[in-house]
Amino acid sequence: MEKGKYSEELNVAVRVVHMACSLCEKVQTQLLSTNPDQVKSKDDDSLVTVADWSVQATVSWMLCKAFGSQKISIVAEEDIQTLSKSESKSLLAMVVSAVNACLAEAPRFGLQGPEKALDASQILEAISKCSSTGGRLGRHWVLDPVDGTLGFVRGDQYAVALAMIDDGEVIIGVLGCPNYPVKDDGLNKYSQQNVVMSRISSGEVGCVMYTSKGSRKAWMQPLIRSDKQFEWPNSAKLIQVSSIDDPALATLCEPVEKSNSDHSFAAGVANTVGLRKKPLRVYSMVKYAAIARGEAEIYMRFARSGYKEKIWDHAAGVLLVQEAGGVVTDAGGRPLDFSKGIYLEGLDRGIIACSGSKLHQKIIAAVYASWESSNL
Repeated sequence: MEKGKYSEELNVAVRVVHMACSLCEKVQTQLLSTNPDQVKSKDDDSLVTVADWSVQATVSWMLCKAFGSQKISIVAEEDIQTLSKSESKSLLAMVVSAVNACLAEAPRFGLQGPEKALDASQILEAISKCSSTGGRLGRHWVLDPVDGTLGFVRGDQYAVALAMIDDGEVIIGVLGCPNYPVKDDGLNKYSQQNVVMSRISSGEVGCVMYTSKGSRKAWMQPLIRSDKQFEWPNSAKLIQVSSIDDPALATLCEPVEKSNSDHSFAAGVANTVGLRKKPLRVYSMVKYAAIARGEAEIYMRFARSGYKEKIWDHAAGVLLVQEAGGVVTDAGGRPLDFSKGIYLEGLDRGIIACSGSKLHQKIIAAVYASWESSNL
């Protein structure tokens, strides 16, 4: 890795996300092997929250170990309210088991784990440490332990997202994508079948992407399998956005669930700008990953009225796209502001990510045109 002001933070963050991906893979495989048919019809499952809390505890403990628990600020999605209830004893026991199994593997990733297994109170404390609200001043780690819950439950795409904000700017972005096909064009070829079971046989699924602000470089590493050690740079290869700037040739990414984004408005924008390809509907921040590595050119997200976007759902992915050569703004063309706390305040209608400025300008113009016509 190139030496820089934040090289140590990036080094630790990449290794910790690799650890978290390993934990998620085990929980997801267990979830799908228990009763895969039932899982597909459910919106949630206790094992999903096991993954959420376990990743948050693991990342929190490792960051505190590396950078000092007293001065560290972590903004993350989960709290311990449910986990602390007396009826959640078995759930807490599962989290404790998953966290300790993961921390015991820290040396495999070139990190130092605890000298002995953590007890439940220590794990609850680690989760609780992630209660910062961020802000304009100081350094804040931002974590989404399992982004894309439905994707996780269904054996589909999900992400572990870790970013670092320093004085209001996103400086480091790391995105772990355990079910993302490593081969070029893998996501486009990816069908809705269960990738978890195919992953075991192919060994070509799963990666960690990472970048730092101003580097103008973004990297992708394959995940570390259970019999391997993490050796930097671990087969890292540079990734960059697509050079396509003709809307007729561009691929649009959008959320799978209609409740997460206005598909009909996005379709109107796509029609206005001349997109011809069928949208690629993908769970989680893997949409940002697809643009960063050149597999898609556009991501549009228009959340329902009143919904406030949270910084952990975007920070790592936005920086990844930007440093890989892309452009990300709100739908009015303004930069996203990660300095206002846990929410992306003041968003104009939605979020637009594109592989290049020419395509981005066309999409922004189409948003305005579609907005005017939809309000006539």
